[in-house]
Amino acid sequence: MTDSERQYFPDSGLALFPAVRSALEAYKLLMEEGYRVRLVAPPPRFRSGCDLAVELNLVEKPGIERRLTAARITSLGIEPLGTEAAALLSVVRTADFGGWLMVKSGNMKLTFDKKTGVIVNTSGGGCPDIPYLYAALVGKTLAEAPRPRERGFTLCARMLDYALEEARRLWKGGI
Repeated sequence: MTDSERQYFPDSGLALFPAVRSALEAYKLLMEEGYRVRLVAPPPRFRSGCDLAVELNLVEKPGIERRLTAARITSLGIEPLGTEAAALLSVVRTADFGGWLMVKSGNMKLTFDKKTGVIVNTSGGGCPDIPYLYAALVGKTLAEAPRPRERGFTLCARMLDYALEEARRLWKGGI
């Protein structure tokens, strides 16, 4: 199941971290351990720059805390959110421009032709791998485009990967 296919948990919580790298490490570890988690943008009251957090089911909080401690991943705590607050967390949004659809994830944007699935533009972010990712994606179809998370090493690459994943899902669904 991809992040975009996951549903918000009825008893949603948010694990907060001191750095983006810690959130990414926690997410990867918890996914490998079989926990149902998602990388999300924390609500404004928890943000301090380019933040990520891990959404989780509060029922699993004790096990998650034990796994993070054992892996020496420092969290700033787990905050309960509830279903209404969880709706604010999605990092992926879309904008329809007629023949093109723009998928925005965090500060990164990917725009593709709705008929052909060809990526016509990527933009946003300020990470050093953005020009490389632009060159690797633009002009390719959504089906043949490489995964940014496998080519880049920054938060921008991760967000662009989410945008590509959502664009593929939308295009396959026949937008």
